[in-house]
Amino acid sequence: MTSPAHARDEAYADCARLARRHYENFPVASWLLPRAMRPHMAAVYAFARIADDFADEGEVPAATRLARLEDWRTRLHACAHGRTIVRGDGHDAVFLALGHTLESRALPVSLFDDLLSAFAQDVTTTRYATWDDLLDYCRRSANPVGRLVLRIAGYDDEKVVAQSDAVCTALQLANFWQDFAIDWRRGRLYLPLEEAALWGAEVDRLDPAHLSREWRQALEAATSRTRQFFLAGRPVCDGVSGRLRYELRVTWLGGTTILDRLAASGFDPYHHRPSIGPRDAWPLLRRAISWRGPRTGAPP
Repeated sequence: MTSPAHARDEAYADCARLARRHYENFPVASWLLPRAMRPHMAAVYAFARIADDFADEGEVPAATRLARLEDWRTRLHACAHGRTIVRGDGHDAVFLALGHTLESRALPVSLFDDLLSAFAQDVTTTRYATWDDLLDYCRRSANPVGRLVLRIAGYDDEKVVAQSDAVCTALQLANFWQDFAIDWRRGRLYLPLEEAALWGAEVDRLDPAHLSREWRQALEAATSRTRQFFLAGRPVCDGVSGRLRYELRVTWLGGTTILDRLAASGFDPYHHRPSIGPRDAWPLLRRAISWRGPRTGAPP
């Protein structure tokens, strides 16, 4: 008979395999993370990755996707109370691991609820009228990840948390500008309509094959605003210690490199989608090691 501890270890291993297949902008299971953090981060990531996939299944009716997300919430709250709801759908291991992570690291369930609310919003919302609307989405879709990283690492300082929020918002925004063309083909536009209007960029004239000068100007302005968030959050990279410090530096540098490459393309993600690849790993790590200390900024 499999012991509870062995079953839990296997569940964490399943989450780690998922994390390795889908590593993105946020710290997940990188070798730079302290070893003790990796299983917990993998469990958090697996929970969020699968929920995000539910929201992005465009061929599935919206009502079905929302129902799946609500069931995901039910399973989340069950595991937070020490119960694993067995569905036999291949996802049971996620909640077995996550339940242990929630308990052992004293993680607030509210942060996971915020993530789920953002995923549900992706099902129902395809446009953002104002920056306030978009930043509220980032508050729930990105900032909880940084807060979970800090809590798993044992940090709960309000100043460090605020800096983390700024970086996570910046990373989310950078991802939006990076995937501008991909999102538009899926019917989504994250660049706020108020920003587009300032530059005379009209949604009705957003060509899927060619980005007009007005839309490039709007993207340039959005990128500039995103850089301010990166600068405001930069000190978080020195607000932690050990290996996590280097993980956060690499993450910060990766996000700002995306913006640099978008600018180098003339703000044309249609023909030159900015990205980070394996060849960037060593240069980014070298820059993280030779980090020159925090520069500060204020969020817009």
